[in-house]
Amino acid sequence: MSLEPPTPAAPPRHARALGGDPVRNLDKPVLSLSGFVLNNADGGVHQMGVRRKPAWLRAKVPGGPGYNRLKGIIDQHRLHTVCQEASCPNMGECWARGVATIMILGDTCTRACGFCNVKTGRPGTVDKDEPRRVAESLALMGLKHVVITSVNRDELADGGAGIWAETIVRTRDACPDMSIEVLIPDFEGNWAALQMVIDARPHIINHNLETVRRMYPAVRPSAKFDRSLELLRRCREQGVVSKTGIMVGIGERDDEVLTLMDEVQAATRVRRPTDGPADPVTGLEVLTIGQYLQPTRNHLPIARWVTPEQFEMYKVEGVRRGFRVVESGAMVRSSYHADHQADSLTEILQQRGRSNA
Repeated sequence: MSLEPPTPAAPPRHARALGGDPVRNLDKPVLSLSGFVLNNADGGVHQMGVRRKPAWLRAKVPGGPGYNRLKGIIDQHRLHTVCQEASCPNMGECWARGVATIMILGDTCTRACGFCNVKTGRPGTVDKDEPRRVAESLALMGLKHVVITSVNRDELADGGAGIWAETIVRTRDACPDMSIEVLIPDFEGNWAALQMVIDARPHIINHNLETVRRMYPAVRPSAKFDRSLELLRRCREQGVVSKTGIMVGIGERDDEVLTLMDEVQAATRVRRPTDGPADPVTGLEVLTIGQYLQPTRNHLPIARWVTPEQFEMYKVEGVRRGFRVVESGAMVRSSYHADHQADSLTEILQQRGRSNA
């Protein structure tokens, strides 16, 4: 008889506001039980409260000259940032340092992930002038490193890849001394669209897995774990510095986090034809791990608070399993300290170049 504890099933996904109500098209029941379940209906619904944060979770209050300067440029050029749209807890610290994550292709996502606070619905018309405005505003900011991300635009044939490519090219031309990191969607497995982004030559391509394989139906119902792995493999295969990130505390177990590390390394561990004999066969370079924070009562609940000791264990294990850089901590997000990660990767790329030479 096996003494192993049974693998818990993924928790049922919470319905989302702003177009995410799965029962909105059903006939009204004779007897309503809506007061006893979690849903998006208006009225006196008994929703699950957001759990109190532990003592080690503290975020800097937004403010200061650097914060105000960056906010002024973003507002003036009518730009969206994932910092604001996703209610990132690090916005005060990052903006004060002059670091922000620009979000292109609008502020409305076609998907309704159970963890994300970006609004869901029918996006507006694609703003074809956005790449120019992004490049000009970044030139004014004078940054050393920038992260650009986007909502999912599944209604577009290319998923917005054309705007992605133009934004990268214009930004690189306007800011030749700035490194560009992109945090991209999966383009629904449209590999031609992905290739457009790769061909635009950003310095780092990031695509977040977000959670372990078992949790996908609850956390990322419109995504596929293996499809995201394939995206990361294609980036790494073409020599692009690649990166992914996950949240913990959303229902996964520690052993599943370690298994995810192994799966990512196994899927992306490829040798390119240009690699020299001194260059080891390595997989994905960067991994970020942070605590999941429930944005609203309509999002997935927090299953546990991961301790600083556990985050340190993740970092040690990630490096041992082959990642070059591992950011692991309660307040870590995929773009948190991205400029410092870029510095570390610059040294890694220089070492790789010397080995190939």
